[in-house]
Amino acid sequence: MANARHHEMPFGTRITPEGVRFRLWAPGCERVMLHIEEGAAVGRMMMPSGDGWFELLVDGAGAGTPYRFEVNDGLRVPDPASRFNPDDVHGASVVVDPTAFAWRDTAWKGRPWEEAVVYELHVGTFSPSGTFAGVIERLDYLVDLGVTAIELMPVADFPGVHNWGYDGVLLFAPDSRYGTPDDLKALVQSAHDKGLMVLLDVVYNHFGPEGNYLHVYARKFFSERHHTLWGAAINFDGSGSRTVRDFFIHNALYWLQEYHFDGLRLDAVHAIIDDSARHILTELAERVHAEIGSERAVHLILENDANEAHHLGQGGYTAQWNDDIHHALHVLATGEADGYYGDYADAPLVHLGRCLTEGFAYQGQASAYHEGESRGEPSGHLPLQAFVAFVQNHDQVGNRAFGERLTQLAPESALRAVAAVLLLAPSVPMLFMGEEFGARTPFQFFCDFGGELRDAVTQGRRREFRKFARFADPAAQAAIPDPNRPETFLASRLDWSEAGAGALDQYRGLLKLRRETIVPRLRLIEPGSAAFEVVAGVLRVRWGLHDGASLQLTAHLSQEPLGEVALEGEVIFATSDAAAAGVLGPWSVVWTLAAAETQA
Repeated sequence: MANARHHEMPFGTRITPEGVRFRLWAPGCERVMLHIEEGAAVGRMMMPSGDGWFELLVDGAGAGTPYRFEVNDGLRVPDPASRFNPDDVHGASVVVDPTAFAWRDTAWKGRPWEEAVVYELHVGTFSPSGTFAGVIERLDYLVDLGVTAIELMPVADFPGVHNWGYDGVLLFAPDSRYGTPDDLKALVQSAHDKGLMVLLDVVYNHFGPEGNYLHVYARKFFSERHHTLWGAAINFDGSGSRTVRDFFIHNALYWLQEYHFDGLRLDAVHAIIDDSARHILTELAERVHAEIGSERAVHLILENDANEAHHLGQGGYTAQWNDDIHHALHVLATGEADGYYGDYADAPLVHLGRCLTEGFAYQGQASAYHEGESRGEPSGHLPLQAFVAFVQNHDQVGNRAFGERLTQLAPESALRAVAAVLLLAPSVPMLFMGEEFGARTPFQFFCDFGGELRDAVTQGRRREFRKFARFADPAAQAAIPDPNRPETFLASRLDWSEAGAGALDQYRGLLKLRRETIVPRLRLIEPGSAAFEVVAGVLRVRWGLHDGASLQLTAHLSQEPLGEVALEGEVIFATSDAAAAGVLGPWSVVWTLAAAETQA
């Protein structure tokens, strides 16, 4: 089929003219059997092919054939490279023919990153149906809003009927609750038809705690030397790590090639521990750019609490989620100073100014939250589009005890001012689903584990908050929603009846202004040309342009009244007529364009 897409890999299944080739890496087994689980299931001995590999070609098998592997003389497990597991993570895998989907987006070459306005969403709670098809139904709404990229929280098969996605265990299989592989491809294709990029969250730092059988027959997937918050680290640098590295590199290429995603966001890469001479992040990026980069624009984004700027830039990663700007804006809007917010509470405007002009606020400075350790690397040499800015995301909302959004934590005037800073600044803005219309539904932590793990996760979730004064009492902890209860998941679904005027009109207007006035000038901003100052409670930022002109921000992000200030250039946005005239009341934001000859 001319428009078919198929990523070739050494794992899993491959449909050939002679039948289906099944392949499994099981270095902990002396023998492996294949069970075709339809009709009278009969085990077939797989042939060892060296270095822990077992394979078998089965004639008569094809698309739709269910199968499992038998390891350790009795335990039947799904394929870790399964393309689809319709009966959840403990059930049989199903052979998928990736060439059966007829793509019609062959002319799609992606979009430049400076045009990106990212919209993060969770498939299960974004629409009433909680499916890939449900997302398709809202694509026109997102285009009208001004979004240019949607980012899906992880869709890899997870245990149970609902989960954030970061507990995925079958990393090549879209979760069946959301739809089939073809349903996900239809979502990507529909988005491309409307000019939208589609990014996917992937988790390469751990597997979920239920449904991962690799430790039984392929313990070399896990490190004996490194550990993470989620247990044993993935083995990227020990014995057998070549196959492990290939597994994750192929996973990235699989989503980008077979599903035509426009980019990946790699979750919590600070928990990827690799002492190899060539770090797995470096090798992965090089492989992606070498195999896809010349065909179309593909963007790799990091989440990295360590603020390691050396991963960003030409030939590496396009951008990183910038927690620093979120934390500074959150402190300003809410006044909260607990936990990591304490690192920003001393001078939030200064931290914000540094983010707006240099990328990271922490570029090697000591962090009290990290017990005095230095955090970050210099980032001022990077383009500001290397930083994804946001005031809400799944973590910052969902990791609160009750999943409250900013609409419950800050006054409306503060939210409007913060949005005006975020959506017009040179960094790439990201919205969390519903933020644009001031959604009041929470986004709580939810999962659906079985057995003893179910209660352990519930109790562990509640213990996490004991260090906060308001949850020191056991009764207060017990009030925290149980992540395993269906009601916790259902409460987190967006209520689309809230999507009226007001905040939604503001976001549409700001994104239109960004598209027409800011984006055309982004390539004119030279790294290192920006500067800021904080004087008498006012943040002033200037981004120099190639022609000597400048983009300028004047912001008073406080409830306290101020007074009159001098503005330079043409006002392109102001939160009020008074602010446009230079009279700054509470929560005032003014953006101006100053020509070269008008600058002092």
